[in-house]
Amino acid sequence: MPDGFVPILDLEPQYQALRPALQAAFERVCRSRQFVLGEEVAAFEDEVANHLGVAHAVGVNSGTDALVIALRALDIGPGDEVITTPFSFFATAEAISLVGATPVFADIEAESFNLDPHAVASRITSRTQALLPVHLFGRPAAMGALLELAERYGLAVIEDAAQAFGAQYLPPCAGCNGQGCHPTTQKRLHGRYVGTLGTMGAFSFYPSKNLGAYGDGGLIVTNDARLAERARKLRSHGSLVPYQNEMLGYNSRLDGLQAAILRVKLPYVTGWNAARRRLAERYTARLASLPGVTPPAVTPGHVFHQYTVRLPRERRDAIRQALQVQGIGTMVYYPTPIHRLPVYAGCFPPQPVSETAAAEVLSLPIWPEMTDATWERVVAAVERAVAG
Repeated sequence: MPDGFVPILDLEPQYQALRPALQAAFERVCRSRQFVLGEEVAAFEDEVANHLGVAHAVGVNSGTDALVIALRALDIGPGDEVITTPFSFFATAEAISLVGATPVFADIEAESFNLDPHAVASRITSRTQALLPVHLFGRPAAMGALLELAERYGLAVIEDAAQAFGAQYLPPCAGCNGQGCHPTTQKRLHGRYVGTLGTMGAFSFYPSKNLGAYGDGGLIVTNDARLAERARKLRSHGSLVPYQNEMLGYNSRLDGLQAAILRVKLPYVTGWNAARRRLAERYTARLASLPGVTPPAVTPGHVFHQYTVRLPRERRDAIRQALQVQGIGTMVYYPTPIHRLPVYAGCFPPQPVSETAAAEVLSLPIWPEMTDATWERVVAAVERAVAG
């Protein structure tokens, strides 16, 4: 990385602050020689379940596997349909296809980038078995309305909370976009963490996440003991007892080193998320007056895994290049909606809101320890790039 370059994410300050505790955790695992599952994983599962306020947490080796195993635990497979968003990382739909089910795409809300409940309602058929909303960029989806749809039609709900560890559902909020749920539903969900609202939730601990490991890692959460037991079997070759395999499963066990690292980080994640929100508030206040720039709203519960603005599509790439020249890293999440990726090309109808978003979004640098000087440098560079 060039000297003075501002990356989209800088993990160095976090590592330096936690270095003694991280090294102690590493030594503890090495001395225990329990490198796969073991006491560290069991302790992390207990601690993270307590943190999230959920009955069961099952550590797996990635966020993708968390989705796959959740779908399998619910017996979703060939002939079934699962409604999800086309504006997410590929793994969201990939998991559905990997279990043999069919992803059905419903378009997003333009303002939130999350599933539009009205679009979801129009896609439900007799083959629909589940809804799979994504809390994109750390912003809670309109879960009240989605859960009411699920209850009406007898559907499971699997939350993809890979980008939203620590995000809370706090209606009424802009996330509902006028599609708010019944007050009783709001009261039932109010203040709960995303991932714990539906039937099952899936998290990723990829290093760049708000709670990140130092390698791949994932988590499944649920309040259903039967589903938790199935998930534990599926993560370990379909067996809870060695050499007594009951089903075809996966080799998807969270390792002890990653669990130990996550145990060190877990107590800090609420503070880190608050710091991200403060940075986002400052960004939005400063950028809102720039012509052609639409900053994200700082809605209740949002934890800003990414800070993503919208720009005129004819200028987005030029502005990004201008920022790169000034030493500011950015990313486009996501340049191609899932339904238009080569693997699915020609299989699904257009999703116009998602396609527009893909042409306009740009994510700016954000991390909890970002200094005022670095933040000012990014904002000033954006102002110059937009002025052109």
